[in-house]
Amino acid sequence: MSDPVGDADDLSTLSHPMALKKSELYSSLWASCDELRGGMDASQYKDYVLVLLFIKYISDKYAGKPFAAIKIPAGASFADMVKLKGKKDIGDQINKTIIAPLAAANSQLSQADFPDFNDPNKLGSGKDMVDRLTNLIGIFENPALDFSRNRADGDDILGDAYEFLMRHFATESGKSKGQFYTPAEVSRIMARVIGIGQTETSPDTTVLDPTCGSSSLLLKVADEARTPVSLYGQEKDSATSGLARMNMILHDYPTAEIKQGNTLANPLFKDGDGLKLFDFVVANPPFSDKRWSNGVDPENDPYDRFSHFGVPPGKQGDYAYLLHIIRSLKSTGKGACILPHGVLFRGNAEAAIRQKLIRSGYLKGIIGLPANLFYGTGIPACILVLDKEHAAARKGIFMIDASAGFQKDGNKNRLRSRDIHKIVDAFTKGVEIDGYSRMVPVAEIEKNDFNLNLPRYIDNREAEDTQDIEAHLQGGIPEADLEGLAETWAVCPGLRKSLFKANRPGYLDLTVETGALKETIHGHPEFAAFVEGTEKHFATWRDAMAKSLRQLEPACQPKQVIHDLSEGLLAHYLGQLLLDAYAVYQHLMDYWAETMQDDVYLIAADGWKAETYRILVEDKKGKTKDKGWTCDLVPKSLVVARYFAQELDDIESATADLEALVSAQTELEEEHGGEEGAFGEFEKINAAAVKARLKELKAGGDDADERAVLKEWLDLSEEISSLKKVIKDAEAKLDAAAYAQYPKLTEGEVKTLVVEDKWLATLGTAIHGEIDRIEQALTGRVKELADRYATPMPAMTDRVAELEAKVAAHLERMGFA
Repeated sequence: MSDPVGDADDLSTLSHPMALKKSELYSSLWASCDELRGGMDASQYKDYVLVLLFIKYISDKYAGKPFAAIKIPAGASFADMVKLKGKKDIGDQINKTIIAPLAAANSQLSQADFPDFNDPNKLGSGKDMVDRLTNLIGIFENPALDFSRNRADGDDILGDAYEFLMRHFATESGKSKGQFYTPAEVSRIMARVIGIGQTETSPDTTVLDPTCGSSSLLLKVADEARTPVSLYGQEKDSATSGLARMNMILHDYPTAEIKQGNTLANPLFKDGDGLKLFDFVVANPPFSDKRWSNGVDPENDPYDRFSHFGVPPGKQGDYAYLLHIIRSLKSTGKGACILPHGVLFRGNAEAAIRQKLIRSGYLKGIIGLPANLFYGTGIPACILVLDKEHAAARKGIFMIDASAGFQKDGNKNRLRSRDIHKIVDAFTKGVEIDGYSRMVPVAEIEKNDFNLNLPRYIDNREAEDTQDIEAHLQGGIPEADLEGLAETWAVCPGLRKSLFKANRPGYLDLTVETGALKETIHGHPEFAAFVEGTEKHFATWRDAMAKSLRQLEPACQPKQVIHDLSEGLLAHYLGQLLLDAYAVYQHLMDYWAETMQDDVYLIAADGWKAETYRILVEDKKGKTKDKGWTCDLVPKSLVVARYFAQELDDIESATADLEALVSAQTELEEEHGGEEGAFGEFEKINAAAVKARLKELKAGGDDADERAVLKEWLDLSEEISSLKKVIKDAEAKLDAAAYAQYPKLTEGEVKTLVVEDKWLATLGTAIHGEIDRIEQALTGRVKELADRYATPMPAMTDRVAELEAKVAAHLERMGFA
């Protein structure tokens, strides 16, 4: 890197960040691809983008390696594709010289997996096609997209980029075309609740997704396993099955078997004449498939899928897929399937199947999900968790209603990290949470006619905030209403005593004015002790993590870093009164996504290097302009705060003085801005106009007051200009000093700036916000109750009568008695 103490305008000192931020890599990929899409349907355009990403990856990883899992024939690499840019027959050449040789050389691939790069209906014709394909190839020439070392550090930047693009394409593809992708959050839940992470796996462990789409769900299951496992998928759509095969190769599963065909009519994974049996099966089949029976003879099914449980209705295919999964599981097998809620309660043939399923013991659990999570439909769905191994001993079904835990994300809902963790924790540990989860005995389900509709067993409605008639009539706050704050009173029993006094049995009065509530709560010794204890609790975790984080080294595994960090934080806060451990956990996960992830990837790539680089912007004329400098790992503000605090204080003090002067000048303009005022006739108030007006006025005349006002304004203006220059010079000097400080930073100083000043300080502020939230919620609730019952009905009636009497008296005086 060049000497950073150079002139800001000297382009010879320009430098660039060592590694592109992971988040920027994904978003720039999407932005570039979306810009080139034009009018093409996203569901079609994705095929071209993802294929190019695939060819770039296999070229980087396998080209020139004769015994690699994927063979790259000479002349068929991404570098050869780059040579085709700008050529008139670029589309035809990609088909013939790149894709055809790749498909011929690798049994996992077929020509049908790839879209036609010479299709004028999709890509335009003539120059339009040439430009579009040339620009699309150009996107993937970005030096940051070097996948030769992908997953070398145990992480999967390429696979994540593929999934990022896939999610965006699913969002853009609309209702009927986004079904190729199961949201990663839901896939993660399914992968965890089937228990593959707790199983002693090996390459002989088999996992099937019979409706695999682009195979994102199957890969999430593989990620959870302790060892590599054998993956199998079947997908009806030929283009999507091609994406699935590529996705497997991109995620380092080149030997995964992905087959194309209708799973129900023509299952392709067989053992002799019967179905091949698997250790784990997961699926997100099409909801309520009305055409499921096409090509299927349920009464004479050669795979014996319907003889035991019954035949699903002809126009509702949900149970057809579920029964296929059950038949595909080994006797010790486990599975999970996403289905619409209707399977839990619909009648007739489905009711009979459901009754037999419950009595079989195969159904281990049901997880109700929020509505509008999926790309193909807005209806709420559930996960049915299956377990054949322990079916004989099963006495109940574990149910979770997680429908309320999500956040809005554009026009969809999305599960947060905290929602996923809470679902998985409750399910895997069998934790019963009021209004959220419980183990429901089969005997209770039988009493409900085998109806599994979750609201029958879990009431997740918020408790109604009832109005107390007696309190409205006689005053006082009902003690029953305060019981909703029982956890707070358990922590601060003395606070309750100081806020309330007895009115009559069952009712209390507030001892302080509602305006003083917040101050009273905040200053109470018990609440102060709670705050202090909470801050000490965080400090214990912070100090331990500071030591651990400072030990991060190049080639560290970011996903393992955040796993250890977040699990440690959640465990540290579970059981803490008043604090929601999952909310604290979410603060860390949000900060990881926003900032910390990029930082850790930088450290994994380059180590603890705080290197500045110039910010270069190209204007409309194509000229490059230098807009200053920055540093991703250690922002300038941190260096300034730690090493130039006095200089910063001086600038802030001068800025405060400047604001006071500007405020005084504004007040002067407003005070004398009327028609008769000194500024009344000004079109625009500025120094030139004020000086011109002063020249017009005669000294010693009747305009002395006006002259004085204008002179005062001008003096303020000069002070403002002078102070602005002082601040500008000070800021430039501070900027240069901070810039010069970076090369002097030792590795230990960089670690302190990043770990203590940046990461842990930010998290500390966010987690302290949970204390503020508790205080605000308590203050708000007590004030709400106090205001609700502040004026009893008789007092209101008396007040109304008093006002009526006053009005009557006024009317009488006015002659309207």
